[in-house]
Amino acid sequence: MVKNGKNFFDPDELVLTKSEILEFCDRVIKKWNKNPSKNAKNIIAMTAVKTSVLWTDDESLKAIWNEIIAWTFELLYQNAMAQDKEWANILKKLKNKK
Repeated sequence: MVKNGKNFFDPDELVLTKSEILEFCDRVIKKWNKNPSKNAKNIIAMTAVKTSVLWTDDESLKAIWNEIIAWTFELLYQNAMAQDKEWANILKKLKNKK
Protein backbone atom coordinates (compact mmCIF):
# COMPACT_ATOMS: atom_id res chain seq x y z
CA MET A 1 0.00 0.00 0.00
CA VAL A 2 1.28 3.51 -0.76
CA LYS A 3 0.36 6.54 1.35
CA ASN A 4 1.93 9.98 0.95
CA GLY A 5 4.47 8.53 -1.47
CA LYS A 6 5.69 5.96 1.09
CA ASN A 7 5.14 2.22 1.19
CA PHE A 8 3.81 0.89 4.48
CA PHE A 9 2.19 -2.29 5.72
CA ASP A 10 -1.42 -2.10 6.79
CA PRO A 11 -2.71 -5.46 8.05
CA ASP A 12 -6.30 -4.24 7.73
CA GLU A 13 -5.78 -3.86 3.97
CA LEU A 14 -3.94 -7.14 3.39
CA VAL A 15 -5.64 -9.18 0.71
CA LEU A 16 -4.53 -12.74 0.05
CA THR A 17 -5.43 -14.39 -3.23
CA LYS A 18 -6.62 -17.95 -3.50
CA SER A 19 -3.34 -18.94 -5.16
CA GLU A 20 -1.30 -17.33 -2.34
CA ILE A 21 -3.28 -19.24 0.29
CA LEU A 22 -2.84 -22.49 -1.66
CA GLU A 23 0.90 -21.82 -2.00
CA PHE A 24 1.07 -21.33 1.77
CA CYS A 25 -0.74 -24.63 2.34
CA ASP A 26 1.64 -26.39 -0.06
CA ARG A 27 4.72 -24.93 1.70
CA VAL A 28 3.46 -26.11 5.09
CA ILE A 29 2.60 -29.58 3.78
CA LYS A 30 6.04 -29.82 2.13
CA LYS A 31 7.70 -28.83 5.43
CA TRP A 32 5.68 -31.35 7.42
CA ASN A 33 6.34 -34.09 4.85
CA LYS A 34 9.99 -34.01 5.93
CA ASN A 35 8.81 -35.92 9.01
CA PRO A 36 5.51 -37.51 7.94
CA SER A 37 5.14 -39.93 10.85
CA LYS A 38 5.37 -37.07 13.37
CA ASN A 39 3.14 -34.76 11.31
CA ALA A 40 0.60 -37.20 9.84
CA LYS A 41 -2.43 -35.60 11.54
CA ASN A 42 -1.22 -32.11 10.65
CA ILE A 43 -0.72 -33.06 7.01
CA ILE A 44 -4.24 -34.48 6.83
CA ALA A 45 -5.67 -31.35 8.47
CA MET A 46 -3.77 -28.97 6.18
CA THR A 47 -4.86 -31.00 3.16
CA ALA A 48 -8.45 -30.49 4.35
CA VAL A 49 -7.78 -26.74 4.70
CA LYS A 50 -6.35 -26.69 1.16
CA THR A 51 -9.39 -28.53 -0.17
CA SER A 52 -11.76 -26.08 1.52
CA VAL A 53 -9.81 -23.17 -0.01
CA LEU A 54 -10.18 -24.75 -3.45
CA TRP A 55 -13.96 -24.98 -2.98
CA THR A 56 -14.47 -21.51 -1.48
CA ASP A 57 -15.21 -18.45 -3.59
CA ASP A 58 -12.72 -15.56 -3.61
CA GLU A 59 -14.90 -13.08 -1.69
CA SER A 60 -15.51 -15.54 1.14
CA LEU A 61 -11.78 -16.37 1.29
CA LYS A 62 -10.97 -12.68 1.50
CA ALA A 63 -13.42 -12.19 4.39
CA ILE A 64 -12.24 -15.30 6.25
CA TRP A 65 -8.51 -14.58 5.91
CA ASN A 66 -8.95 -10.91 6.77
CA GLU A 67 -10.53 -12.05 10.05
CA ILE A 68 -7.75 -14.58 10.68
CA ILE A 69 -5.07 -11.96 10.04
CA ALA A 70 -6.79 -9.34 12.21
CA TRP A 71 -7.15 -11.90 15.00
CA THR A 72 -3.48 -12.86 14.69
CA PHE A 73 -2.38 -9.24 14.99
CA GLU A 74 -4.66 -8.78 18.01
CA LEU A 75 -3.12 -11.86 19.66
CA LEU A 76 0.38 -10.53 18.96
CA TYR A 77 -0.60 -7.21 20.48
CA GLN A 78 -2.11 -8.81 23.58
CA ASN A 79 0.95 -11.02 24.00
CA ALA A 80 3.25 -8.02 23.64
CA MET A 81 1.27 -6.15 26.28
CA ALA A 82 1.72 -9.04 28.66
CA GLN A 83 5.43 -9.44 27.89
CA ASP A 84 6.98 -6.08 27.17
CA LYS A 85 5.46 -2.61 27.39
CA GLU A 86 7.93 -1.13 24.88
CA TRP A 87 7.08 -3.75 22.25
CA ALA A 88 3.38 -3.26 22.98
CA ASN A 89 3.72 0.46 22.29
CA ILE A 90 5.34 -0.26 18.93
CA LEU A 91 2.55 -2.65 17.97
CA LYS A 92 -0.06 -0.15 19.16
CA LYS A 93 1.45 2.52 16.88
CA LEU A 94 1.35 0.09 13.96
CA LYS A 95 -2.24 -0.86 14.72
CA ASN A 96 -3.38 2.76 14.93
CA LYS A 97 -1.58 3.86 11.76
CA LYS A 98 -4.37 4.35 9.25
